[in-house]
Amino acid sequence: MLDKNGIAKRIAKEVKNGYYVNLGIGIPTLVANFVRDDIEVEFQSENGILGMGPFPFDGEEDADLINAGKQTITALDGASFFDSAMSFSMIRGQHVDLTILGAMEVAENGDIANWKIPGRLVKGMGGAMDLVASADNIIVAMMHTNKKGASKLLKRCTLPLTGVNCVKKIVTNLAVMEVTSKGFKLVERAPGVSVETILEATDGHVIIDGEIPEMAL
Repeated sequence: MLDKNGIAKRIAKEVKNGYYVNLGIGIPTLVANFVRDDIEVEFQSENGILGMGPFPFDGEEDADLINAGKQTITALDGASFFDSAMSFSMIRGQHVDLTILGAMEVAENGDIANWKIPGRLVKGMGGAMDLVASADNIIVAMMHTNKKGASKLLKRCTLPLTGVNCVKKIVTNLAVMEVTSKGFKLVERAPGVSVETILEATDGHVIIDGEIPEMAL
């Protein structure tokens, strides 16, 4: 199965030349490290930057240059900085081609829960609700199960929803799945992971159509 970098590396294959991409907090922030060098991509963060680069090397961090998750980042040549109002205008105006988010749960109909666990203190919704309400192309990066081994790909989400029927594709440490009207369609397996393992780890309905290839990383 994949680690977090492996998930990010697979998702990087979904990033196309000329895309404007928003990277959510967590695993999604790693995607910038694996995008091909021969394509031009603009990474946007809702705290007000367009043109994020890979994470800085140790000792080269700039504490004033951060993403929405307060991680230090780099800025590519030509990057621009602006206030949150402008940033959310980009998001709500549907000027972002691809949104990559983390999640605590995803339902087989494309619902996503990624901002709150009841009883735990959180700082707020952040930009997640605007992103899922405005984006047409949402990929979720997540671990397939939680720390207790319970599935995070469910028939119905149990946590407060961030968005409804909005997720298009999910990449986990076990598989790549597309969200369809009939459930999760298994598209690829992580290297060395069997279809049976994926089925056992998935609570929602899984569609198997023919031979399932391993991911090409």
